[in-house]
Amino acid sequence: MRTDVKIGMAADHAGYDLKEFLKKYLVDKGFNVTDFGTNSGESSDYADYAHPLGSAIDKHELDLGFSICGSGNGINMVVNKYANVRSALCWNVEIAKLAVEHNNANICALPARFISKEVAIEIVDTFFSTVFEGGRHQRRIDKIPIDKC
Repeated sequence: MRTDVKIGMAADHAGYDLKEFLKKYLVDKGFNVTDFGTNSGESSDYADYAHPLGSAIDKHELDLGFSICGSGNGINMVVNKYANVRSALCWNVEIAKLAVEHNNANICALPARFISKEVAIEIVDTFFSTVFEGGRHQRRIDKIPIDKC
């Protein structure tokens, strides 16, 4: 696994524990992780943490990101507002693999209330180890920007 990849993480209160768990896992593997918060389990709004992550990926300041909230949906919606972000809601390994192979996803949104820590690690490892297939998938990705409609 390449450790030169710059990673960002963001979570609301529902994703806080899983974010902290995964951050430790990634740092222990030698990754440089930028944590955009939240920094506690107190009630918070996912958009406050998702916007800085989405912006950093959009500007190519970071390579990959992980966004985490209770369902994974809200935080995923926010980061996907950024033009260069392709965030995928991943609740199992197969979805994470396809998100990278077919969609060249650069943020993995995780539903903290619906997956175990063990499954989260499997998803993270899969997200890193999978390679984008390109070809017909690149043609489809090229049509994502709103100015391509």
